[in-house]
Amino acid sequence: MSQLYTCRGLSAAHNAAPALPLPNRPLVVDFHCHMVVPAAEALARPHQPLTPEPAHLYSSGETRKVNLAMLERIRQQLTSVERRLADMDAAGVDIQVLSPSPGHYCYWAEEDLALQIARTVNDALCEVAASNSRRMVALGTLPMQSPRLAVQELRRCVLELGMRGVEISTNVNGAELADPRFEPVLAAAEELGAIVFLHPAGFTHGQRLTDFHLNNVIGNPLETTVALSHLIYGGSLDRMPGLKLVLAHGGGTLGAYTGRFDHAHHARIDCAHCKHPPSHYLRQMHFDSVVFDPVELQHLIGKFGIDRILAGTDYPYDMAEPDLLGFIGRAALSADDAAALLGRNAARLLGLDPEAARLAARGSQALRLMGR
Repeated sequence: MSQLYTCRGLSAAHNAAPALPLPNRPLVVDFHCHMVVPAAEALARPHQPLTPEPAHLYSSGETRKVNLAMLERIRQQLTSVERRLADMDAAGVDIQVLSPSPGHYCYWAEEDLALQIARTVNDALCEVAASNSRRMVALGTLPMQSPRLAVQELRRCVLELGMRGVEISTNVNGAELADPRFEPVLAAAEELGAIVFLHPAGFTHGQRLTDFHLNNVIGNPLETTVALSHLIYGGSLDRMPGLKLVLAHGGGTLGAYTGRFDHAHHARIDCAHCKHPPSHYLRQMHFDSVVFDPVELQHLIGKFGIDRILAGTDYPYDMAEPDLLGFIGRAALSADDAAALLGRNAARLLGLDPEAARLAARGSQALRLMGR
């Protein structure tokens, strides 16, 4: 049986899963799951900038209080592998794709510290995934403020640690990812076949979004929309057509405004720097299912195709989908489409055999529940 994840020479015995009777439910992969690495937090804490990052800067006192309580409540889920596995079992999730908490971006840090933080995060997530190779796959993080070091760490993540890709923010200290400075990083990801999971960390100009957690509720989807608009209209995706982009939170508002984006491309010369209408590029991306409304999920599927949607929850934050299987079930999909969305699409993107991955995960779960 094929293994899900390789990292640091795991033994054949570690990766061999026994064949056990398993239910017929299709493979379930949660593509959008975050983890905190306490050692990286400790590295960053003494150097935190005086000016908070947007998610905190543009939050009211009430929102900050709620956020602190929430973070304290979910601390075990963010850091404990055993709690994570128990939650996966309860939710019917076979595999989590681990990505760093956005708090680990640390794009404010000096280069040496930034690389140290990124390597600490990546080594830790690699170790967790390697130790739970039938249930978890990991994405890394990069010191994007130094494109040279980001390329170096990306190559280490993929070629040495066996990671499937990286999670990066939608901007780097306010600079667009479409800035020529960052093209070597994205080009390296394309060359390596690495996934790039774009996950925002609050809107950078959120002066009007401080109340009611709006810098998350509205700001995060808006961040993704702005970042992709720059990458598309500026021609970045013409130069990197093979870039494997995954967009958090259903791609923000991109699914609702493709007609307006395309019209601008046809109607205005300042929107015509890309070769094709924006919808052309969007149909090449992947979108997670974190939209909470089955009708919105059906709309995403209709816009971009069932093969472009990945199941995700945003575990374990309070803005996460609490019932992944129930939510997908309420979208009234055919059995084949549901199987594609729940796990087959993610398996293809991650380079896994869906049936082998399903059997390995269920076997591992059964052994764990038996206490072996």
